[in-house]
Amino acid sequence: MLGVIAILLITVYMVFFFPVLKKKPTKVETNEKTALQVKKLWQIAQVSMKERKTLRAEKALLAILKVDEKNAAAYNRLGILYAKSQKFDEAIECFEIAQSLDENASSLHNAGLIYLETGEYEKAAMAFKQALELEGDMPARYIALSKAEERMGNRKNALEALEQAYSLDPSLTILRQILAIHKSAEDEEGIASTNARIESFIAKTQKAERQKRVVRRVVPRPHERRIPRPRPHVQPRKRI
Repeated sequence: MLGVIAILLITVYMVFFFPVLKKKPTKVETNEKTALQVKKLWQIAQVSMKERKTLRAEKALLAILKVDEKNAAAYNRLGILYAKSQKFDEAIECFEIAQSLDENASSLHNAGLIYLETGEYEKAAMAFKQALELEGDMPARYIALSKAEERMGNRKNALEALEQAYSLDPSLTILRQILAIHKSAEDEEGIASTNARIESFIAKTQKAERQKRVVRRVVPRPHERRIPRPRPHVQPRKRI
């Protein structure tokens, strides 16, 4: 009799109490666990890429995408990894997926660089233009666009893109790129005017450097400044 009662009690416990104790993790707990897992995998991927451990970085990024299949940043980073390994088809696919998940100028620019490398200049120019529509204050994007336009034979468009880059970031490097286009076209007028701009730029840069040196000499550094010493207090002599 006691055995039957014990069996009944165990049955009641298993039916009513055990499922409560063994409940499934909540959605919040699952999300937190996933976020922590992705964070660790990102750290592995970044360290591996810095140390040029390509295979390890690729595995970490693929593991991220297995957990979070809509992670645009992971697709973008994986595309960069494939591009460095000259796996251009895989790289393009990753950048296109990243762009479909999150409209991003970086993904478009990266795709444009791959198209430029593989000789698909029209696609490259289109990708750079789309990237500039999203983020038009990056000189590097205009420089990349100028390369695509130049290789398609659109010298005017290439020069306009470089002038846009120069307006955002005046530099001697960009002026020399403009000069190179004029030289390739044997444009004597363009060569002369660009050489004049280069000479003016160098003169202004040298003048600014001289002014900085003068300021450094005139204004002493903190450790070079002399601190006046306090004068000793001298008591007046007593008259006898």
